[in-house]
Amino acid sequence: MALLPVRHPQKDFFILDISDVVPKDDTASMEHPIFSLATKPDTRHLVYESKNNRLEITPSGLGLPTIFDKDILIFCISQLMHKKNNGEKIGKRLRFSARELSIATNRPIGGNHYKRLEMAFRRLQGTQFVTDIRTGDKIETRIFSLIDAGGFVRKDDGSWRLDYCEVVLSDWFMKAIEASEVVSISGKYFRLRRPLERRIYEIARKHCGKQNKWQIGLKNLKNKTGSNAPVKRFRFNVKQIIEEDNTPDYRLEITEGDLVIVRPRRKPKADKSDLAIPEWAEDKAREIAIEKGWDYYALEREWQDFAKTQESPPDNIGGAFVGFCKKKESLR
Repeated sequence: MALLPVRHPQKDFFILDISDVVPKDDTASMEHPIFSLATKPDTRHLVYESKNNRLEITPSGLGLPTIFDKDILIFCISQLMHKKNNGEKIGKRLRFSARELSIATNRPIGGNHYKRLEMAFRRLQGTQFVTDIRTGDKIETRIFSLIDAGGFVRKDDGSWRLDYCEVVLSDWFMKAIEASEVVSISGKYFRLRRPLERRIYEIARKHCGKQNKWQIGLKNLKNKTGSNAPVKRFRFNVKQIIEEDNTPDYRLEITEGDLVIVRPRRKPKADKSDLAIPEWAEDKAREIAIEKGWDYYALEREWQDFAKTQESPPDNIGGAFVGFCKKKESLR
C-alpha cells in the first residue's frame, strides 16, 4: 500500500515531537496501547496489568480514541514543546486554526473537516482512564481523560468554514510535556495509511531508538499494538508492512520463529545534491535575511555546511532551512 501523498509540500517550518503520553511513574500505560487501530467504533473495555500497576480504559459511546485522533495531540505537544524550548511560557489551553492542524499532520483541508474534528474531540475527552499504582502498602488511583475539553468555532456565513479550534489538555497529559517526556518522530509518520504501521513505528521509535537492533516476539508485539486480529492475520499484516518497506527511520524483518527485528535505516551523510532548497523557502529566507540584516548567500552557505555534517538530510529541507534562518540573531 503506497504512502499518502504529500498534501502540503510548502508547509511552514514545524518541529514535530511525540509524547510518550504518560508521566514517568505511570509505567503501566507506557507499556500498553491507548489508541484504537480500528476504523469503525471500537467499544472494547480494556484492562492491562503489569507488575504492581493496573490500567483500565472505558470508551465513550463513540468508542476509543483512534490512532488518527492522536494527530491532534501530536500537534498540541509539538506546539507546546516548540514554545518551551524557546523559553516561552506554556499552558494547557491551545488555540489554533484547522488549516494549521491539517498542514502539520498532512490532512486534507475542507470538506467535512469540522465533523471529523468534533468526533475526535468527543472520543479524546469521553474515554476514561483509571490507573492503580501500588507503592509499598499504598495504592494510588488516578482517573483522567486525555483532554479536558475540545471544540471549534465556525463562520456563520453559510460556508461552514472553521474559524479556530481550541483544546484544553488534561493535567495528566501536561505532566509529560512539562517534564519533556517527548521524543522526535519523522514527518513521514503522517503519510502512513495503515493504523497498524503507525503503531509499529511508534513502538520501534520508543524501544529501538538509535540502537543497532531491537527485537520482540510477534505475540508480544501484537499485544503492544493493541491489535485484536488473530495471530495468523496479524503475522500476515506485519509481513505486508515489511514487504512494502514504508516505515520511516526503521527496517523490519520477521524470522521463522516469529521474532520481529527492528533496525534503524542507515543513510549516507548528506551532500549538496541532497540539499536543494525549494523556491518558496528561498523567498522566505530572503525576507528573513533582509529583516535581520544578513546576507542571504552567507546564510545559505552556513546552513549547507551545517546540514552536510548531519547523518542524513532533513525530511523537510525547505522548512529546516527557514527554521535555521529564523533562529539567527538580528544584526540590526
